[in-house]
Amino acid sequence: MSRQLGRTIVIANPAARSGKGAHAAEFVRRYFEAHSSATDTFQMQLTHAPGHAQYLAAQAIEADTVIALGGDGLINEVVNGLMQIPTTYRPTLAVIAMGSGNDFARTLGSAINDPKSALTEIMMGTTKQLDLGVLDKGTPEEKYYIETLSFGLDAAIAIDTTNRRAANTHQRGAALFATSGLKIMSKAHHGWAFNASYCDATGNKKEISGREIIFAVQQGVSYGGGFQVTPKADPSDGLLDLCYNCSLPIVPNTLRLFGLARLGKHTRSRHLVFDQLTHLDIYFPEEIPPGQIDGEKIPQQKHHSIDVAPAVLKVIAPRNATDSLKLSAL
Repeated sequence: MSRQLGRTIVIANPAARSGKGAHAAEFVRRYFEAHSSATDTFQMQLTHAPGHAQYLAAQAIEADTVIALGGDGLINEVVNGLMQIPTTYRPTLAVIAMGSGNDFARTLGSAINDPKSALTEIMMGTTKQLDLGVLDKGTPEEKYYIETLSFGLDAAIAIDTTNRRAANTHQRGAALFATSGLKIMSKAHHGWAFNASYCDATGNKKEISGREIIFAVQQGVSYGGGFQVTPKADPSDGLLDLCYNCSLPIVPNTLRLFGLARLGKHTRSRHLVFDQLTHLDIYFPEEIPPGQIDGEKIPQQKHHSIDVAPAVLKVIAPRNATDSLKLSAL
């Protein structure tokens, strides 16, 4: 049964996927103009610069639904804008994924780079209540994330893929992530020293330290265009999923780990630890590793805190995703 989206704003990045975002935005505009009963009101807002999507979303206090059309970076901006709106008035988020990685759409079970199918899923979808991750809560640098946060080799690769996309490489998704990995691996195999403490799912405090090349604190399943770093992550369970290396594998084994992670088959590796948590503090006593949040670079600093914000955002998900994801329905 088709839904009614109420007062609807589409925030679209026309430059997404080498300009295909503009064509997708035009398709969506024509759809809503032809199906006026699908919304009470409809606005199409195009972004022009980094940070613009967050600004537009923060102004959407009178909207019922905000549709983010673009890649994971745009979705992250829209989420951070929506979180500036008080809970009572916060619009429901919907996503039309038009990016290179599209990792949040993968976790949600949504169509990727297919605006017609994504729009159908929105109109036929169901509303879910999702958690968010929060980086450096309560500080001027506070930032929410909806899918992925990591420090180390994986973050360096994610940042490199972003830079290469900006340079209009023809590679996309996992292929782009893999070739960036080969480029960076030789420089980063020594790892980065860290000390961390966290509260696990049962409330116990744990302390860990070592040299990390992979340190991911995930809200969703994947990063890098489908690498399932935490394949059991549930974005509505009130927990963040942790994956980090407890020993330093040699370069060939590191490459193999990333290959296995493509299918979520790395979870039995003796080099990796998996856990769930509600809060984490991490400190880098030596060189600060690269960090990424939903695929975008994190400003480098010695200490970060990471928290979960449970059930703070309503999201429209495809109905067929309910079987594969343990998402909390409203």
